[in-house]
Amino acid sequence: MCRPVLTTVPGQRSRSIGVVNVRIRSTTVVMSLATVATLALAGCAGDGDGSVPVAQERGAAATMPPWPAPVDDVPGLVEAAGLDLGPMGTAEHYHPTLSIVVDGEQVLIPPNIGVDPSTGAMSAVHTHESDGTIHIEADTVGETFTLGQLFTQWNVPLSEDQIGGVTTDNGVSVTVNGRRVAGNPAELQLRPEQRIVLDVS
Repeated sequence: MCRPVLTTVPGQRSRSIGVVNVRIRSTTVVMSLATVATLALAGCAGDGDGSVPVAQERGAAATMPPWPAPVDDVPGLVEAAGLDLGPMGTAEHYHPTLSIVVDGEQVLIPPNIGVDPSTGAMSAVHTHESDGTIHIEADTVGETFTLGQLFTQWNVPLSEDQIGGVTTDNGVSVTVNGRRVAGNPAELQLRPEQRIVLDVS
């Protein structure tokens, strides 16, 4: 059985100063579908049972950073996050901030997550800038939103041990306003004035 060595690809990381930091420890890169196809042509793709690793089934964003904001099927990603597109809500408007660190390097949080480039319509959870600011613009007071909804619209997998194509045996470190938070970061409820840091080193 062939076991290819997985390595990071130089030049795929981007620096950005953010308020939320993420570090990944003992990182392992998830193979892209292109890598699997290459190995298959070399005659050593898997055990011949036709199975595909779960991380590969999550989509093209299960790769190393930087992760651009999607431009295709934004309505589908917004719907998958349990949200909808429309004009900005005015009942509540607040701004948590997010920072991600992988192997000690800041990861860019792109503008226009949750924004349909073809119409300009936005979901209630979106970004405008590349500084890590998350805009919450809700239609009704008291609506709850999670960090996972942002990542679903970004098409970047997020769990206790994975961000995009980066996995860790030690778990993704999550801090909010400097305090460690346990559990799945995708389930973290977004609130005003949060400084969220995801740390994977």
